[in-house]
Amino acid sequence: MDQARLEHIRSWQQRYVDQKKYAGSSVLINRAGEEKLFHAAGRRNLEENLPFTRDTLVRIYSMTKPVTSLAVMMLAEQGLFHLDAPVSDFIPEFSQMRALIPNATSMDQQEPSRSPTLHELLTHTSGLSYPFNPGVLPAAMAEEQLMFKPNQGDLGRMAAHLASFPLAFQPGKRWEYSVGIDVLGRVVEIVSGKSLAEFFDSRIFAPLGMTETGFRVPRDAGDRFASLYTPLVGDAMALNSAQTSNETLRLTDLHGGSPFETADMMSGGGGLVGTIDDYMKFAEMLRLGGRAGDDFIISPKTVEFMMRNHLPGDIASMGPQSFAEQPMEGMGFGLGGAVVLDPALARCAGSIGDFSWGGMASTFFWVDPVLDLSVVFFTQLSPSSSYPSRAELKALVHGAILE
Repeated sequence: MDQARLEHIRSWQQRYVDQKKYAGSSVLINRAGEEKLFHAAGRRNLEENLPFTRDTLVRIYSMTKPVTSLAVMMLAEQGLFHLDAPVSDFIPEFSQMRALIPNATSMDQQEPSRSPTLHELLTHTSGLSYPFNPGVLPAAMAEEQLMFKPNQGDLGRMAAHLASFPLAFQPGKRWEYSVGIDVLGRVVEIVSGKSLAEFFDSRIFAPLGMTETGFRVPRDAGDRFASLYTPLVGDAMALNSAQTSNETLRLTDLHGGSPFETADMMSGGGGLVGTIDDYMKFAEMLRLGGRAGDDFIISPKTVEFMMRNHLPGDIASMGPQSFAEQPMEGMGFGLGGAVVLDPALARCAGSIGDFSWGGMASTFFWVDPVLDLSVVFFTQLSPSSSYPSRAELKALVHGAILE
């Protein structure tokens, strides 16, 4: 990688800070297992003028999903279930499902439905949704605050409550970003006999040396936990009623009083906090086909299976009506992340087969098997659709690769 061209990334990060788009950010780039760039810019906490540093802890939100998807596949690899098993085999409340009829305008317009499969939950084709998506079901979910937030209590109770709602559509018919991975977190608990936190710690984090990642901010973290900001008025995740604020960096969550410091919900869809070096260990594990030191936490063949496209075509071909934080044309979806099918259709630099996902606070990572590349980007601004930073960073990284 050309070092002079990598300098453009530093300038780009500083420009976001100077323009008050992000309070601060960090980026870590590895190629062939060697660190090519780490750079941090700006502040993790504007109120106390604290710098964004390498050991800054952030909310990774939906970058939790690849971790939970890996946990599911670790159990599947043990022969404990198959991916076409209905979720009702594990959570009985999903046995008598109903779905909204096509083009429903109210919650009472329902028809019988089968239970979604584990594979449909993994690929966001289950019929479940998120409160911040447009539509009848998301609006009902928003009223009940079905978000699996860190302070919303027991995972099992929340998953059972979710099953009392109809699906947004018949399973397998569409792609819609959803809380399905949270439901799978509960499946991991039921099958393994461990809490999701215990499973992550023993089976994933400990073997990878991810000592600063978990569902709660560590007690000894002090002021390393970054503040969360938004350019919106009101709730930073209420995208259906989003209004731009006069402040581009309005504070929404601060260390010392954050629900992530006392979390009682283990959200497999969005609950983890951690450092950039920890998440790079996870990304490198994927790049290396499941390797953790001299051992493997999962088979290379299973990782290869996860990083393939599991949809009939690209995401756009499945009629999504959900929140989107990156292109859906030319992008497929694997188990835990998006897969580039055609960089030209996606209008974003990338290799065919590169695997990525991000979080609502604008964090992002990708693993490129073709270029032997792993990249992690951290910042703390919600929603992630505020700025095109992900596409810009991919262009910057590809622009620095000359051979």
